[in-house]
Amino acid sequence: MTAQHDPAGSAPSRRIPVIAITGFLGAGKTTLLNHLLRAPGARLGVVVNDFGSINVDATLVSGQIDEAAGISGGCLCCLPDAGGLDDALERLSHPRLRIDAILIEASGVAEPGALARVIRFSGAERVRPGGIVEVVDAYEHFRTVDTHPAPPARYGAATLVVLGKADLLPEDERADTVARIRERVRLRNPAVHLVEAENGRIDPALVFDTASAEDPVDELPLARLLRQDAGEHDHAHAEAVSVALAGPVPPGALVDLLEDPPPGAYRIKGRVRVRGAKGERGYLVNVVGASVHVQPLPDPPETGELVAIGMHLDPSEAHARLRAIAEASGERPDPAGLRRLRRHRRLSE
Repeated sequence: MTAQHDPAGSAPSRRIPVIAITGFLGAGKTTLLNHLLRAPGARLGVVVNDFGSINVDATLVSGQIDEAAGISGGCLCCLPDAGGLDDALERLSHPRLRIDAILIEASGVAEPGALARVIRFSGAERVRPGGIVEVVDAYEHFRTVDTHPAPPARYGAATLVVLGKADLLPEDERADTVARIRERVRLRNPAVHLVEAENGRIDPALVFDTASAEDPVDELPLARLLRQDAGEHDHAHAEAVSVALAGPVPPGALVDLLEDPPPGAYRIKGRVRVRGAKGERGYLVNVVGASVHVQPLPDPPETGELVAIGMHLDPSEAHARLRAIAEASGERPDPAGLRRLRRHRRLSE
């Protein structure tokens, strides 16, 4: 199954995830971006960099999102004070646009780690980090990117690695080359999630949530027409497991889950109620890779929810982990757990 609806999507204070698509020149970033833009029901903002040639389908962009922002002046992470990027994120995150996520297609010379820091410390108030998706060209990788004894540092910033163009490799070399790339990535970033994809076709649920499972009824469904015109094959679907939370949850157990998700879980999201010394508080929680984001809600949700999403998720184990939190009593004080949760909230700000 796939996860489509964001349980906190209607919250007026919701911060919009910003996802950077990075990779070496020609790795397939634009192909992946155009695939994501075809997601049914998605309202996406896009920031593209004028450094080099950008081939985002202009018709697709204008039909599926309310506003596209272009950044000129070179690599995004090298802009003075990131002012250009901040301005773009501020515009695209305006509530009137009702955007689900903002995608940044970075220049091929951009350093993912530097770009991650720019997003993390952005001056735009209504956004949050949503992950760094590193696109790897399996065919050219060892001739262009991974050419030194130590694995490239860019692997270390990635939350998701999309391995493409493996179909271009000679059949007798394919499995060995893909295994070598995986090993090199793991040496630099043992916890990163890897997914193989043909022509950038990954499940959009790995990257963002959409407000609807279908294209908006009040708009020309350009994405649907373009999906049909392109003849896109179905992609492998991510697994998703969810549980409802009828009462408050123990903050310590919740933080344990956020810091150590079930095996194969790339994302965790949800709304929770937590009891403190002055009553109950509501929180919106999001995990992407190893990044934890905790945001207070204006009001505690009457019924909360936790969702785990991943390509290699073990549904039974993930359900057991989420169910354990749902069934644990959060009525008793847990000051140590509250301090840990509040620390993540402070870091998220």
